[in-house]
Amino acid sequence: MSVVNEGIKINRYKALDVSPDFVDKALEHALEKISANLEPFTYIFPDDTTIEGLYYARKPEKTGQTRGGNHGWTTSFWTGMIWLAYEITGDKKYRKAAEVHVESFYDRIVNKSDCGHHDLGFLYTLSCVSGYKLTGNETAKKAALLAADHLMTRYFENAGIIQAWGDLNDPKQRGRIIIDCLMNLPLLYWAAEVTGEARYKAAAEKHAQNAYKWIVREDASTYHTYFFDPETGEAKYGKTHQGYRDDSCWARGQAWGIYGFPLSFIYTKNPEFLEMTEKLAHYFLNRTPADGIVYWDLAFTDGSGEEKDSSSTAIAACGLDELAKHTGNQELRSYYSQAASVMLRDLYAGYSTKNHPESNALLLHGVYAKPEHLGVDEGNLWGDYYYMEGLVRLKKNWNLYW
Repeated sequence: MSVVNEGIKINRYKALDVSPDFVDKALEHALEKISANLEPFTYIFPDDTTIEGLYYARKPEKTGQTRGGNHGWTTSFWTGMIWLAYEITGDKKYRKAAEVHVESFYDRIVNKSDCGHHDLGFLYTLSCVSGYKLTGNETAKKAALLAADHLMTRYFENAGIIQAWGDLNDPKQRGRIIIDCLMNLPLLYWAAEVTGEARYKAAAEKHAQNAYKWIVREDASTYHTYFFDPETGEAKYGKTHQGYRDDSCWARGQAWGIYGFPLSFIYTKNPEFLEMTEKLAHYFLNRTPADGIVYWDLAFTDGSGEEKDSSSTAIAACGLDELAKHTGNQELRSYYSQAASVMLRDLYAGYSTKNHPESNALLLHGVYAKPEHLGVDEGNLWGDYYYMEGLVRLKKNWNLYW
């Protein structure tokens, strides 16, 4: 399939100045929020999204879960923020809290508690791979390798895919991938490097190739989800789960692609992943509204009355910053780097909680799942994490946790 590259239609990022002092101000504000959240959320975890701008203890969703417990797919975004805070400041209070979390994640994978999904990559990269890289914590290493092994149980070798959700024999979920999984693959690439076992990398690369081939449409927009026959590998059809329509482009999904494909390029050196990222990036940037923050689905523009999703812009900013490090075109490299800086500045100026001291989030105006009426126009943990990661990227030569 030939995927169209729109090129750069919107040149606003070339002309806009980014004052360097915004990064320090934004980081100072973010660190204040993270520090304040250590007291309530060191031994328990916040929920996926805020309620009227406030995070509360995580709600149990299944039998046996407790309020504030380590369950769901988003707990590690809070841990990842704590590790970022430790890395940028060296303050041991952050390390102490993050290491409490490492023990929780170790217990979770040993007990296989709420591990029946592909988001083990999100969960264990940001909690344990990061902790191991920063401190050499052996419990973190062991937990992350156990998580990689468990993630491999979801891999269908004949199809070359990792099933996203649900029981592997559930006919409604069997053979489903989602674009988010591109961000789960680094756990497997890392496991291959640490253990020397090629099977982890082979599975991750094959999944990324199938996403490249099938989840991206000809116009460089993306499906949220795609179904395969797990026995034969036949590609069946694409659908959405959290987007507006099956044929629209869910903004966060496009952002996952903008960040996820460069990560697979780093580990595989397959230039197709980088070329595809540029096409996805142009599609996203060309549909960014005047204030720099996308709507929850890229089908929507100013005047639609729909909600913005600050988390999509935060994710895309990190992906663009990573893309800028690897693209061979100097003009595009400068463009992507500038775009990432401007997007983060726009988030700080208009979507951060700097003027909302009552909120314990970093960003407001995100969307979790509009079709399900979840976390609409609220803060969310992944938006906060990627915003913080983006700021750290601007502050220093950051080494990937991914």
